[in-house]
Amino acid sequence: MQAVAGVVVLASLYVLLGVGYVLVYRASRVLNLAQGDLMMVGGYALFAAVTTVSASPLIAVPLALAVGAAAGVVVYALLMRPMAGHPVFAAVLVTVSLGILLRVAVVLVYTDQARYPLPAMDLGNPPVRLPGGAAVSTLDALTVISAAALLAGLLAFLRLSRLGIRMRAAAERPLLAAQRGIDFHALFALSWALASFAGALAGVLYASNVRLDPSLGILGLKAFAVALVGGLDSLGGLVAGALIVATVEVLTIRHVNPLLSDVSPFLCLLAMLLVRPWGLWGTREELERV
Repeated sequence: MQAVAGVVVLASLYVLLGVGYVLVYRASRVLNLAQGDLMMVGGYALFAAVTTVSASPLIAVPLALAVGAAAGVVVYALLMRPMAGHPVFAAVLVTVSLGILLRVAVVLVYTDQARYPLPAMDLGNPPVRLPGGAAVSTLDALTVISAAALLAGLLAFLRLSRLGIRMRAAAERPLLAAQRGIDFHALFALSWALASFAGALAGVLYASNVRLDPSLGILGLKAFAVALVGGLDSLGGLVAGALIVATVEVLTIRHVNPLLSDVSPFLCLLAMLLVRPWGLWGTREELERV
């Protein structure tokens, strides 16, 4: 049961990060390879709020999430919107450059030393006992709950709300949507804000539960592999991909070698590319674009 609990917690973290890849790709067909670094921004925003202005957790956490969402809007307005009309590959390179610059900025301000926001907030992280004798930390449980709530909220938003339906329409046929009076640039900015918000939420939870340092970007790359395994344009496939990759990673840690855990998501990706290149629930015609 402990292994199952570990799989669910890790898969939930990958879902929080992978949501950003799916939202941005569905909206603008851009692979946002800076998602892991936007996660890092959320973690450091939390740490800055706690240590610089001595904000309480009830203020610091919403502030960090707001900073994360605002960062997504700024990235789209300053970097992605000017790339309209350019090759998609050029926009992908912009996100790679953005990730590098964010890591450099963090190292210049905070060095590469690991930080721990939870003690700074004077909070504990007691274990939660589960049926079958398994146990997870309180923040692990919050990660699972947050991933489920975020995914359910996004699915309801995209399928039931007028704004969500417009976002889907703008993603599928931007020219036709613009002719019908839909401001697709505003909708694209919203997709980046939601993606960055999800990354910041993952960053806040992971930094509080484990640690905070500039190397968090590797989690973003692993979540990118998860998104590709599930299907880059499918939120439902993201869950299946996260569970598969998390299972392989946990089994690798427990039965093979923990040092190989960082490699296992990319082995899953390689296997999926050989068998079903568009992912479990992805759209087959998206393969050429990817």
